[in-house]
Amino acid sequence: MPKKTKTMKVIDSHTGGEPTRVLVEGGPDLGEGSMADRLKVFQNQFDDYRKALVNEPRGSDVMVGAILQKPQNSKNTAGLIFFNNEGYLGMCGHGAMGFLVTLGYLGMIEYGKHHIETPVGVIEAILEDDNTVVIQNVPAYREKKGIVIDCPNRGTLTGDLAWGGNWFFFCGDHGLDCSHNNIEALQATTQEIRRTLLRDNHITKEQDELLHVELYTPLKGSVAGIKNYVMCPGEEYDRSPCGTGTSAKMACLYQDGNLQSGEVWKQESVIGSVFEGWIEIDDNNHIVPFIKGKAYVNAESKIIINREDPYGMGIQV
Repeated sequence: MPKKTKTMKVIDSHTGGEPTRVLVEGGPDLGEGSMADRLKVFQNQFDDYRKALVNEPRGSDVMVGAILQKPQNSKNTAGLIFFNNEGYLGMCGHGAMGFLVTLGYLGMIEYGKHHIETPVGVIEAILEDDNTVVIQNVPAYREKKGIVIDCPNRGTLTGDLAWGGNWFFFCGDHGLDCSHNNIEALQATTQEIRRTLLRDNHITKEQDELLHVELYTPLKGSVAGIKNYVMCPGEEYDRSPCGTGTSAKMACLYQDGNLQSGEVWKQESVIGSVFEGWIEIDDNNHIVPFIKGKAYVNAESKIIINREDPYGMGIQV
């Protein structure tokens, strides 16, 4: 292989339709600190890797990337850092499911319980079979309830700001159909909500960097749950029901008295895929979310970067 090229091994999967690309070999040395520290090293010194892996011409705006890391604590199974077209994510529910299925596919782990280090804390993950994963996420909570915003084109809307490993603004009074046939209107509305939240100082700059805007409607029938449309920080929509969003939503429901510990909650994505979720309350009265879903490996490949390629480190359109 000529010295002008670099290769990296990646495994691609999807969880409920949302892709995850895990860098398993050939990535940069991020040191031996916490995943939060390594994220900063990645961001400050090796951001070209992020751009090359998830942006065009090799990726797309919807792609979420993850880099496999040796855990800081040897008792844990692995560490990982998530990123997308916009930047870096504290946690990613669908991505964690794809990550576990990827490790299983590679023969690196067995079925059962594993502890994974992320930039926002250690999560517990159970690989039930080749494709089914249960994630015990970091504690979730609601930051603000009933935020009222005045959008120039949509009028007055209300919603909650909550944390589930990333920040979310949940809005249910938007009057739109959360269907894949209505993507243009949903995208325009979520973008306007985000701009309005920033304009009126309802969120901080740090919250905006991880902000997802979720529009939702009740599931039809007697099933407890919602159908949602989730705009991610890079302004692309989540094809999955969103794991960190499910976590944050369940925290809001619990704090309103609308979800009990152990009660199953379902979230359906704009394309129809479903996550099951439930919560437990720990000894410190924290809301601990659990999310269950399926992921499937769909590619094993090598990324080739030619240092003479003017677009080799990615294009963000």
